[in-house]
Amino acid sequence: MAIGDIIVGVDIGTTKVATVVGEVNNFGQIETISSTSYKCSGLKKGKIINEDEITASLAKAIQYAEEETNLKINSAYVTIPGKHVTIVQNSITKEVKDKYSGISVRDVQSAIMQVKDIEIPEGKTLIDIVPDKITLDNGTVVTDPVGNLSANFTISAQVILAEKDYVRQLNGIFKRAGLEIDGIVPVTLAERNLILDSNELHDNIMLLDIGAGNTDIGVFEGSSFVYTNSLPLGGDNITHDIALVLNISEEEADKLKRQYGLALKSFIDNDNDIILNTCKEEKKNKIIKSSELIEIIEARIEEIFSIINKDITSQGIKSKINNVVLTGQGIININKSDVAGKINLNIPVKISTGRAISTVKPTYRTSYALVRYIAARPFAKTVSSSIDTKSDDSFWKNIIERIKEFFYS
Repeated sequence: MAIGDIIVGVDIGTTKVATVVGEVNNFGQIETISSTSYKCSGLKKGKIINEDEITASLAKAIQYAEEETNLKINSAYVTIPGKHVTIVQNSITKEVKDKYSGISVRDVQSAIMQVKDIEIPEGKTLIDIVPDKITLDNGTVVTDPVGNLSANFTISAQVILAEKDYVRQLNGIFKRAGLEIDGIVPVTLAERNLILDSNELHDNIMLLDIGAGNTDIGVFEGSSFVYTNSLPLGGDNITHDIALVLNISEEEADKLKRQYGLALKSFIDNDNDIILNTCKEEKKNKIIKSSELIEIIEARIEEIFSIINKDITSQGIKSKINNVVLTGQGIININKSDVAGKINLNIPVKISTGRAISTVKPTYRTSYALVRYIAARPFAKTVSSSIDTKSDDSFWKNIIERIKEFFYS
């Protein structure tokens, strides 16, 4: 990245489309120059159910960003739920062009482009390449091999594939909103450097982003991105349960969840009375105990963690996870949710304490994390989004060209 580069990140969630426009400042850091959002319910359970609604919300969020920044935004990066993503581990050994001059940037960029040469299954398409570990011919592992004297080096990387149909839907939405897609990044991969603290970045971690209607799972073995998925459960399910069981409105259910949010009944201090104002079965206001409300919350949270546990167990990766980090607006405001997670997963669980996370409003955390992720791409030639008119190339050609621009010059 270069000083003045502008990166636009878009996160399409269950309740909103959020955008962040970041600019690289003189210190090489991302400075947020715009954060905008617009309500949207076109994505349910990680699936696009209403392209027109998402298109309209995206166009509105971008319009607000343009008004704030006085820029014309023509392209942006976007997140993708883990359920549509497949991670393929691959490595190659690359001969250095001039071993007496040391490994060059071109050597590394060429190796990254070669590591993507895998057999792509039917219905999948390449969306990202994540360089992971680089090993010199003497066995030394380095983060940046440029300048090292070595006859060859081995690069390990994650080749990120996505469902072609979902990517095609995203492309159509962006096109109708007047935008090109710069790149597509899995939610938890984008969030990793924002959500995790410095020690966790080197640990075997499962990152859980529990949102309104979706839970994204990302498993990292140190710097290696090894697994991702998304489950169609989140904070809205807790709200729906409260409304259904107590026979009250969704609005009141959400208010009670926020006011009395507790994941485990055993932690109740005072079993207070709660007056239900919208109960449909009583002529007068109905009164319940707070323990009745918390039982409902506890049951759904237990189910969410149980399904997560079943997923990582079936994938054979649970034993590799040392710690779990929780984030997401669907759960972080429910007290003791980390304790409930530990009980159900039998793995240490904590709420995210990453230093940068507290500086960003929850609404914009994923889109901001996306901008940070793109800005930090190693060996990328260019990462800037387009604020000029772009030619109308075919979408698939454009995606490949963007990847080439990242890693090859």
